[in-house]
Amino acid sequence: MDTSVKKKTSVEADEKNQTDSVITWNSENLLEIKNLKTNFYTEEGIVKAVDGVSFDMSRNEILGLVGETGCGKSVTALSILRLVRPPGKIIDGSIMFDGVNLLDLTEGQMREYRGKDITMIFQDPLNSLNPILQVGRQIAEVFLLHQKEELEEILENRKLDRNKEKQEIKALEEELKTKKTRLTKEEEKELEAEIKKLKENRTKKSNLKDIAWEKSEVIIKEVGIADAKGILKRYPHELSGGMRQRVMISMGLSCNPKLLIADEPTTALDVTIQAQILDLMKVLKKKFSTSILMITHDLGVIAELCDRVAVMYSGTIVEYASAENLFNNPHHPYTKGLIGSIPSIEKKDQDLLTIRGMVPNLIYPPSGCRFHPRCDYRLETCDKVRPTSIEVGDNHFVACHLFDPKYKNSPKYQ
Repeated sequence: MDTSVKKKTSVEADEKNQTDSVITWNSENLLEIKNLKTNFYTEEGIVKAVDGVSFDMSRNEILGLVGETGCGKSVTALSILRLVRPPGKIIDGSIMFDGVNLLDLTEGQMREYRGKDITMIFQDPLNSLNPILQVGRQIAEVFLLHQKEELEEILENRKLDRNKEKQEIKALEEELKTKKTRLTKEEEKELEAEIKKLKENRTKKSNLKDIAWEKSEVIIKEVGIADAKGILKRYPHELSGGMRQRVMISMGLSCNPKLLIADEPTTALDVTIQAQILDLMKVLKKKFSTSILMITHDLGVIAELCDRVAVMYSGTIVEYASAENLFNNPHHPYTKGLIGSIPSIEKKDQDLLTIRGMVPNLIYPPSGCRFHPRCDYRLETCDKVRPTSIEVGDNHFVACHLFDPKYKNSPKYQ
């Protein structure tokens, strides 16, 4: 057999194996992201905003994605929804959602997922809501876009009920007319009262917009807003920050999505409102069985809300574990630095830990481990070889040479 043919066959087999490894999917997971890479092509150079990110989410789970501003958290979320705008582009990886690779879908198919199966809450609700439309109209639009068939079914049932009631009233009026001479005054009054009652309680004439508005009122009540009817008629600028965020959450949950992405939903709120929103999200997660991807730089929010945590640094995941394991036994030097910098009553006589240096420029990221210029535990190999994710405990992964047996004898950088 010709050597070139052999090589070609071998390459094709390798490509097939790589493709197979990308599309394998664990049915227990709702979301699986593998080797996701998203770049922004600017005049200065290529910004590697997300560079080889991999993680998964189970069904009915809250996963925290934590890291400094500019580390790629929001770009990861926008990549999941395929809302990365030019000059940004997803160049590699797979995003498996409920068994479907979202990167293989056409734009039309992807629109079916957005707002229905996957929804997103942004950190500034005032900029996310349309300032010239009433809140009710904006929530109703979600129902009209993604639950039109259900609304049409409700409308059809109401028409049938209305016709049935109409026939019933007509029959009673006919009976009153034909039997009037034979009825006693009491019987006549009873029949008239029954006709009046049926007319008063008759199903109102409605259209799809009316039904969507009614459903909007129900979902607004679910997020803890008492005066639902009044709020629906208001405009976004007439509401407080906490109210606006509740409206955004109600829009996100209106179609009972499988995945809700919350991009720093409590950043612009004061502490008391922040606590209320977090409690609300816990309650709604149980009620609607929705998985939540919580994006934040606040470790307090992570500790309060999340089941598992992915720590992100400079476009990469450096540690991935359950919230309990991460806080009790952090492994990566960056994670230790983040946790050590949290103010605490127990540390009132101690100086807070700080992470020296600055976040790297993602156009010219450091070679090897991206954290090595700021790391106090740096090894000589850290600036040469990019670390791979190592399992250091039960579902506890860390991307650091300190825990890789291959580099355990590597000398410390002087």
